[in-house]
Amino acid sequence: MSDSIQLAPVADGPVRLAAGFAYEPRSGTVRVRYRVENAGAQAVAVFDRGHRHAVLTGRQPSGAVGEPTFVEERPGEVTLRHIALPLPDPAPTSPPSPMAARIDPGASLEGEFAYAPPTDAEPRRVRWCLGVAPFDADLFDMPEDSAGVSVWRASFDVVDRQQQLCTPWYDVAAGAFER
Repeated sequence: MSDSIQLAPVADGPVRLAAGFAYEPRSGTVRVRYRVENAGAQAVAVFDRGHRHAVLTGRQPSGAVGEPTFVEERPGEVTLRHIALPLPDPAPTSPPSPMAARIDPGASLEGEFAYAPPTDAEPRRVRWCLGVAPFDADLFDMPEDSAGVSVWRASFDVVDRQQQLCTPWYDVAAGAFER
């Protein structure tokens, strides 16, 4: 993949997100690097750490950035998502409880992931959405520190409280974010 990654700033309130994409056409892999800054007065939860079931089954190392989910909006338009998902119905024996990194006021978090969405059509446009929410201690437990990141298990009640920060669409052929 190309080492040149174009950054697209996304800001909403006290949480600021900047993300950069690179695309490898042979494998269909999108590489995303990002930085989340908390300029607010309250800690925030960032839902980029996957879910507890993936950690317990060994599909994901504890504290690592999780595999995103994706939605094919239209053929060739893909939204990658790191968000807290609702409890499946019927609920499984070992539920996929959302995991979140906690970012204290004035702190930031950097991360990256690579993912090849298994879509029928090759992506022409890609964007990424990240779920964030105010850190409410009543909705989080089981903290772990991993490589300097405080990771917490979230209650499914956070699903309705999260906000999604989405990048602009990335035009794969142009190698640039749309304006």
